[in-house]
Amino acid sequence: MIVDYADKALTQRYQLMAQTIIPRPIAWIVTENEKGIINIAPFSYFMGLSSKPATMIVSIGHKSDGSEKDTLKNIKESKKCTICMVDEEHLESMHFSSKELRKDESEANAFDIKTTKIFEDFPPMVEDVPSAFFCEFYQEIELKGSKTIPLVVEIKQQFIDDEIITNREKITLEYAPVARVGKSYALLGEQITPPKIP
Repeated sequence: MIVDYADKALTQRYQLMAQTIIPRPIAWIVTENEKGIINIAPFSYFMGLSSKPATMIVSIGHKSDGSEKDTLKNIKESKKCTICMVDEEHLESMHFSSKELRKDESEANAFDIKTTKIFEDFPPMVEDVPSAFFCEFYQEIELKGSKTIPLVVEIKQQFIDDEIITNREKITLEYAPVARVGKSYALLGEQITPPKIP
């Protein structure tokens, strides 16, 4: 089967991409608005972009009424966000936090998600996650015709749970992140050591 993405009648673009570009890491993003209300939401159109500058990119859509999602609005206004990595322990609360709430409601309260403040200048991180990135807004990418807004954020600090560090000197890590696979989630399976390239 060949699928022509130029076909204007094709409404399954997102579903096809979401089921094929897998597994995708999940950015569980914590932001804060001007009233101090904490917003926590997951996004899987997300990846590392560069190590110099240390940047990541995440695409954020809009609410069902067409307005900006709170995450997008908060990042654009405060220029800050905290991106938490998700493990199996947090799968349920992460999934629940994808529910659309009013802007005056916090997922932290609605779903009893515990947070902890590490840096005064950044939103809190979700408590007990394996790792979290404290980021500043870097750039918004204009994507004509897109219903999602790609944002580039720059990593300023990173929290790493001591329990996932396998070598403190080299800072090597080992943990089992949750990934997005179509409409479902998955844990990474067996790691494969590649053969030596001749």
